[in-house]
Formats: sequence, C-alpha cells, structure tokens
Amino acid sequence: MTASTPSANSRAEESNEIHDPLADSFPNSLVGRFLFWLAVAFSVYQISIAAHVIDLPSQVMRAVHVAFLMALGFPLLALGRGFGPLAKALCWLFALAGVAVAAYQWIEYTPLLFRAGDPNTLDLIVGCVAVVGVFVAAWILMGPALPIICGFFLAYALFGQYLPSPFNHRGYAFEQVVEQIAYGTEGIYGIPVYVSATYIFLFILFGSFLEKAGMIKLFTDVALGLVGHRMGGAAKVSVLSSGLMGTISGSGVANVVTTGQFTIPLMKRFGYRAAFAGGVEATSSMGGQIMPPVMGAVAFIMAETLGVQYVEVVKAALVPAILYFAGAFWMVHLEAGKRDLRGLAADELPSARKALKEGWYLILPLAVLVWLLFSGYTPLFAGTIGLALTGMLILGASIAMGMSSMTVRVIFWIFLGLCASAFFKFGINALLLVLAALILASVLFKGGRETLGVCRDSLAEGAKTALPVGIACALVGVIIGVMTLTGAANTFGQFIVSVGQDSLFLSLVLTMITCIILGMGIPTIPNYIITSSIAGPALLALGVPLIVSHMFVFYFGILADLTPPVALACFAAAPIAKESGLKISFEAIKVAAAGFVVPFMAVYTPALMLQDGGTLAATIGYWPAVAYIIFKALLALALWGSCVIGWLGRPLAIWERGIAVVAAFSLVAALPITDEIGFGLTLLFGLLLWRRRGAVSA
Repeated sequence: MTASTPSANSRAEESNEIHDPLADSFPNSLVGRFLFWLAVAFSVYQISIAAHVIDLPSQVMRAVHVAFLMALGFPLLALGRGFGPLAKALCWLFALAGVAVAAYQWIEYTPLLFRAGDPNTLDLIVGCVAVVGVFVAAWILMGPALPIICGFFLAYALFGQYLPSPFNHRGYAFEQVVEQIAYGTEGIYGIPVYVSATYIFLFILFGSFLEKAGMIKLFTDVALGLVGHRMGGAAKVSVLSSGLMGTISGSGVANVVTTGQFTIPLMKRFGYRAAFAGGVEATSSMGGQIMPPVMGAVAFIMAETLGVQYVEVVKAALVPAILYFAGAFWMVHLEAGKRDLRGLAADELPSARKALKEGWYLILPLAVLVWLLFSGYTPLFAGTIGLALTGMLILGASIAMGMSSMTVRVIFWIFLGLCASAFFKFGINALLLVLAALILASVLFKGGRETLGVCRDSLAEGAKTALPVGIACALVGVIIGVMTLTGAANTFGQFIVSVGQDSLFLSLVLTMITCIILGMGIPTIPNYIITSSIAGPALLALGVPLIVSHMFVFYFGILADLTPPVALACFAAAPIAKESGLKISFEAIKVAAAGFVVPFMAVYTPALMLQDGGTLAATIGYWPAVAYIIFKALLALALWGSCVIGWLGRPLAIWERGIAVVAAFSLVAALPITDEIGFGLTLLFGLLLWRRRGAVSA
C-alpha cells in the first residue's frame, strides 16, 4: 500500500501552507531558534500556571498569555508569510508592543483597579495598542472574516446611538468602550482568553505530545485493520481515523490536512470520486470537533459559560456525535455499494490487534484524562495530569528500551505506575518530581536524550499550534465586551423570540442561518462563543433547554466550515483531492446530514441529548423517549442517505427517492401526526423495495 507517497505528502504540505501560515517548522536561523525557544518558554510558563508552580492574579495571567501570543505570533507570521523588511519590522514592533501591554498590566495592576471607571491618558493609549494588536494579528493569521465581524461590533459600541430604533443604544464614550474591551475580564481578557490560557493550551499540548509519540499512526492502523477490508473500506477508514483524531485535535481544518493526506488519495485510488473523497474527509474531520472528550476544547468553554459540570456537556454531546458518524458511515457505505467499491486487500492492511498491542500504552493518558473528567475533577487538573502522564510514558519508554532484562523492565514499569498514582495523595507536585527524575535519567542515555529532544519539540509545536486559537479567543472578547456593554444580544433575541411565538421551527431556521453566516471562516472556539452569545439566549427564551440551545448553535457554527461559500474545511481538502472546494462542499453537506438533522430533533425532543424535558418524555417516560428518538433519528438518516445516493441494494427510481426524503423529513419534524406519516411512508418504501427485489429475482 503506497497511499502515503511523497506526492501525497507534498500535496498535504501545500494545503497546510495555504490554510495555515504557521504550517512550516521553525526556520533554521538565528531568529528561528530564538522563536523556537520562546515557544518552549511559552509552554513551560503555561504548564507552570496549570500546576500552580507560578501563581499570578487572573488579570495578569491572562495578559501575559496574550503577550506570549503576540511576541511569538507576529514574528512567526512575518516569516511564514514571507514579508519584506518593512513588514517584518512592523511585526516585530507589534510583538514588542504586545509584551509592553502585558508589562503595563502587571506593573500597574493595583493602580488600574483603583482607576477603574476613570482611566488616564496612558491607560487609553495602552488599551488602544492592545486592541489594534489583536485585530492585526487575527487578520494576518486567519484572514478578514473574524476581524471584520468583530470590527462591526466595535463600531456598534462607538456609533450605535446613531442607528434607528430598536437597533440603537444610549451611546458610550470612547474612554468607556476602550476600558470595557482592553481592561478587566469582559473584553479581550475575558472568559475565552482565560480558557485559552488554561484548558485549551493544556489540551493542545496534550495532543501535540500524543502525536509526537505516534498516536496518529496508531489511530490510522486501527482504523485500517477494523474497517479497511469492508465494502467502501477506504472511506470508512477516513471516517473512523478522523473521528479518533478529533478526540485529541483542537482544529477540524488541521485534522483535514493531517489525516487527509493519507485518506483522500486512498479513497481516490479505490474508485471514489475526488469531490466525494474530499467531502468525506472534511465531514469526518469537522465531526471530530463534536466528539467527546475534547470537542475542540469547546466542551470546557461551554461548561464554564453555562456553569455546569463538564460531564453534563459530554452527556449532551455523546449521542448526537455517534449519530453524526453513523450517518457518515452509512453514506460512504451506500456510495460504495452504488459504485461496487470493494474493501482493501487483506495483505495491504495492518493488524488492528497488533497496532493496539504495540501502542496500547499511548491510550492510557487519554483513558486517565476521560476517567478524571467523568470523576468530577476539574478540566484544568485532569489536563495537567494527562499531560504529565503522557510525558512520563514517553520518557519512561525510552529509558525502558535501554534495559536489557525483561524482568527489570517490568519492575521499572510497576514502580513508575505506583509513582504515577501518587498524585491522588500528594497532588501534581508528586508527578513533577517523577518527571524531573525521568528527565535526569534520560540525559544519561543516548535514546533518552533523543526523546528529550522530541519532548522539547512537542512543547514548541504545541505553543505554535495554540497561536490561532489564542489570538481568536482574544479578539472574540471584543464581541463579548460590546454585548455586555450595550446589551446587543437582547435586540436579536427579541426578534427571534417574536418570530418563535408564531413558529418555533422558523425561529430555529433563522438561528441556523445566523450561526452558519457568523461561523464562516472562524475557528471552532470563537465560532461557538460568537454564536452562543448572540443566538443562544433567544432559543432559551423560547423554552429550549439551556444545554440543548447551546449545542444547537455550536453544531451549526461547526457546519459553517462545510457549507458554501467559505467551507474552510472543504477548501483545505481541495489541493489534496485535486478538486474544486465548492464541489467538495456540496458533497460534504450530503454526507453530514446528521449534523443538520440532529439539532432540530433535539430541540423538540431533548431526550436525544439525554436531557429532561419535552412532551414525549412527559408522555411515555424518559428512557423510552431516549430509545424512541434515537431509533427515529437513525431511520431518518438511513432514508436520507438512500435518497441522496440513490441506492439501497439496487438503484432507486426518482419517485422512490422522493418517498424516502418525504418520510425522512416527516420523521424529523415534530408536528402532529408527522411521525405516523413518516413511519407509514417508510413502510411503503420498504414494501416497494421488497416487491422490486422479488421481481428482479424472478
């Protein structure tokens, strides 16, 4: 099997560079080495904050986090974009300005508290520098979409009093707007930056260490071994491997260019159309953002925003995520059947059992992480422990390889396991001492020194990977600051609520369209923050349960990366698939049917997200309602897939496809007698298939 060929890799690198100016490694130059070690220092600082080795006031901690983002981001962007001397000088100037802003916040921390509400001239200058720096960094890194949206909100705060009613506000002084956005914890240093500086950075580092340790290869080999031999196995490998990768990845687009370099050429090689192959990879990769436990780190922001335990967010996300991937599996299975695309040859496939036997230990940190999260530990503690255990495994494995006796290795691993369990009694400090001992021991071995180099590189790569998310979190704080200051969300919410009094379904459609528009070209985390701030309260006012309303806007914000005209994930797949991004987008929408269907069904029957409420649960009981709505969702997805692909054991006539889609829509709608109509049409569809199959057999 030669799916991972140099040409495939080069196409992936080209795609990565197009959609991520930070895709290249640190340049091999004096500046590059300086930035490399700055990135390492950034990661060490964040780990020290998480482990409480360093304790700073929350405001200062957030400001230092943003300072690192500016100091590392601007020079790296200048190198990645190939800027000329003048542009590079400006980038370095912005980087130094970002550091100066943090230093000002730290030095003037107490005086700033006393001057709250009455900033002086220097406060305003520093505040303006902070806001401009974040806008410029986001524009260079992610393009104009997010800065333009945030710019509209900033303009609304400054000039909204001149708008006609009901969109106007009472007016706010320039000083008041700057203080709201650039100081305190309701602007660029708000909850998004707090979560970026704690949970998100840790989980990005966690994923970076696991990737360096070989987790991508483990996921790919397991996926190939499990489903590669089945009908349409190449596409099923994409769905499974991208879903697994999504459990540790914080970016759907990064997932596309990571796993897509292998899966897309593999699908094309086995007969899938280029557009369909790209659509499957884009759909699967974005699905990783809704798959627990990490969910692109949105799970932690959602828990923080809603004031609920992390386990409640995961509980709500679990069934919809399974349905999403089940729908994608069904679509690729039907496409394979329609085109008679068989599985991969057995001699080309790795053994899933062998892959797990060799790399099972890589799953341990992820398993411990999930166990800690579900046991009620905070995400910050769980992430810190998970990262420490990953480091212990990587370093311990290199030391154990240098031991000649199997008995000594077993004793070593038992001892290391006992040391790892010490955190239950002595906390994170015990693990830090064990890590320090492992680092000292690794210095004595050649293999250990190489492993230390891998860990060092993981620290640097993790910090670089965190840049887009962190900068986006800082910029999206502008929206939150303006919304808090002006109450702008109420205006939109009142409009949605007024529509919902006549038609909840129409309100949901308007909210869906709003979320898709606001989510275009914006990373997962700021995407959720924007859509939940604007549209979430409106759905809550219409009686939609709190978590369900946030999941609704989160799902459609995610799907913005699959829908035209932006379709960022699809355009990331385009150079690898050698196909138009728009064509890939249209295929992705078909494959991702569950993502569009499940949120609507959950609003009408919250039991689909394992939430109380809804008339069905009140009528037949909670667990019967859960079983019923899951069965109905699976049936609707099966019918939709049959209609879209036009095949179910045999080609379907156009009128048969029409019956299937009407039945699917009827099962999704929660109107009087629609379920009865849906089940009746499903029975009719099944009878027609049975009769025609019998006629063909005769």
